[in-house]
Amino acid sequence: MNATEAIEKRSSTRSYTPEPLTEDEVRALLRAGLAAPTATNRQELHFSVLRSGNALLQRIEDEKNRLRGARPDKNFYYDAPLVIIIGAESSFRWSPVDAGIAVENIALAAEELGLGSVIIGCIYDALCGEKAGYFNHALGFPDGYAYEIAIAVGHKAAEKQPHTFDFDKQVTFLP
Repeated sequence: MNATEAIEKRSSTRSYTPEPLTEDEVRALLRAGLAAPTATNRQELHFSVLRSGNALLQRIEDEKNRLRGARPDKNFYYDAPLVIIIGAESSFRWSPVDAGIAVENIALAAEELGLGSVIIGCIYDALCGEKAGYFNHALGFPDGYAYEIAIAVGHKAAEKQPHTFDFDKQVTFLP
């Protein structure tokens, strides 16, 4: 599969089998994230890898639910066997962009490997709120780093069609 095929085929997966990823798959995903360009080559991203069943995933879910006042039917990572949480240097203005590039690299690498993924932003309030210090430490983030984005990855239990778009409405060519 080439890059264009991966881009066009990829969609968010919200149902996974319990089959764990191999170490080679995990390393390929992380290499894809680490290979992402960063502004001024700062390389200020940190990747925390959690496997399904890690107690920290439940603590994040509990805090998300506490802040939202409800308990959803599915947890934030849809029971995927792997979650990668990306933190970055808080004071660097381009960290959110750099993390976004890295997470998309991971999503495309997952697609190439025949895996599903879903990019996760819904835990922002939980990880950046009043318990941010606790979560930053628990995730192994270096000092001065904070949550930016996350991605769940696993073997697809269901297929979903990629989203559609309206090229003519969403693109303007300037002279």
